[in-house]
Amino acid sequence: MNILGNSIKEVRKSKKLTQKKLAELTGFKQNTISNHENGNRQLDERDIRIYAQALGVSPQYLFDLSKPSSVDSTPQIQTIYDELKPPRRAKVLNYAERQLKEQRNEEETKINEVSEEIIQLYSYDYYDHPASAGTGQYLNDVRVERIELPVDIDADFVIPIKGDSMEPDYHDGDLVFIQTSVDLNNGVIGVFNYNGDAYIKQLVIDKEQAYLHSLNPIYKDMPITPETDFRIIGEVVDLYREG
Repeated sequence: MNILGNSIKEVRKSKKLTQKKLAELTGFKQNTISNHENGNRQLDERDIRIYAQALGVSPQYLFDLSKPSSVDSTPQIQTIYDELKPPRRAKVLNYAERQLKEQRNEEETKINEVSEEIIQLYSYDYYDHPASAGTGQYLNDVRVERIELPVDIDADFVIPIKGDSMEPDYHDGDLVFIQTSVDLNNGVIGVFNYNGDAYIKQLVIDKEQAYLHSLNPIYKDMPITPETDFRIIGEVVDLYREG
């Protein structure tokens, strides 16, 4: 069970951040943050440090926040210490230093335990040829393999992206999750067979003409005419980017 999800959620809300805003600060997907906060997905050491930095707190603060709350005894400890004579103060300090050392060792152990947790993998059909975000790639009759990824997405298959025409949202080497469909609405990002090549593009349908649009402005739109050999392969429902 993810013991830090509630801590992340509590700090996020205290700073009046939405999951969408926290996604921008961390680089995680919004659904990943939701799964972390709800305890549906485990956190490793790197995840904890990214959240802590984005939220402006220390990793230890997130751990401490996950512990049962207790009454702050700092004023009482200080009062007792002030009443002690120097020899007894030295004993208190020595004991406190030992306690602090033990606490730091326990914290390091907890972080190591989190980082060593087994990450669950999910299996998908994977086409070994990329959809183009640029020059086009043939997708028909491509060999299908199986790939395992640490995210659970409702998709029919996964393909890699080749090119930069869909930057900044999609990069060369990203993996995209596709749900097959024969009918997509205006503005949807999908994978399309265009004159024999497979492209990832945005489908635009206006009153005069439909065309495939690239998010990168240096690429021209690709008109869909009666003469175009055009087929909708499916909708892009999510992406996976390593690192």
